Amino acid sequence: MPTYDFICNNCEKRFDVFLTFSEYGKKTVHCVHCQSKNVRRRMTKIRIAKSDESRLESAADDFSGMEGIENDPQALASMMRKMGGEMGKDLPAEFNDVVDRLEAGQSPEEIESALPDLGMDNSGDE
Repeated sequence: MPTYDFICNNCEKRFDVFLTFSEYGKKTVHCVHCQSKNVRRRMTKIRIAKSDESRLESAADDFSGMEGIENDPQALASMMRKMGGEMGKDLPAEFNDVVDRLEAGQSPEEIESALPDLGMDNSGDE
């Protein structure tokens, strides 16, 4: 059965209700917290499954035509955050550190000199 999200207009608490497709819109929904019938449906976000390749292509399309981005640390940080989010994986803490520094206006060269071990694995190889 599908789960539907609701908000109570009286107590303002959120709750979920399991309803069949045939019950939705016909069965009266009551707040599970205060039993009020004064509730409204809460629209939730949807997710669309994409391959890694299509997510990265989509993010790259957003930044096409950004010549000279290496000279704009904030724009570079924005691109990196978007690309990192599109990867759908947990990124190392160093990634966030670099992006935070770019957002603060540091150039890639300044970051590289401040973090000399960046990009090295445990064996010292890049």
